[in-house]
Amino acid sequence: MLIVIGGLPGTGKTTLSRGIARGLGGVHLRIDSIEQAILRARGVDETPGTEGYAAAYAIAEDNLRLGLTIIADCVNPLGVTRDAWRDIGQRVGVPVIEVETICSDLVKHQRRVETRQADIAGQVLPTWKSVLAHEYEPWNRERIVIDTARQTVVQALGVLTELAASKKR
Repeated sequence: MLIVIGGLPGTGKTTLSRGIARGLGGVHLRIDSIEQAILRARGVDETPGTEGYAAAYAIAEDNLRLGLTIIADCVNPLGVTRDAWRDIGQRVGVPVIEVETICSDLVKHQRRVETRQADIAGQVLPTWKSVLAHEYEPWNRERIVIDTARQTVVQALGVLTELAASKKR
């Protein structure tokens, strides 16, 4: 199974991704970690390109073919990135659960962004201004929307766990 958790920075993607990966015994595939590794390998401090997503797609597909559950943790801002994840699941023949995290309380969202601590060596976190300016296309298909301003982490993980269990049947 492939669970793709996307949303703007500060909406709770990584918290939920880690939690569902622990709960399901799945692989947490975090784009931020991959992109930061690419930047360190290059020895430069610049905005990562599409390489992080390309690497993640390949790693996800390899591990899905082994029968592992993958939890992809990424902004997933464009239709093309969303399609790429879905296409991997279709190629491998596994269910794909698409999740969009939002934080409908802008004050809470801003506070999260501004008080967040980097947990990856060398990671430069986005500013609130950059989050507001982030390219993020509206979704044009069905997905699960988790509003982390209205649901606790425990509640959201319960929804995702139930959904994952229903897809395995």
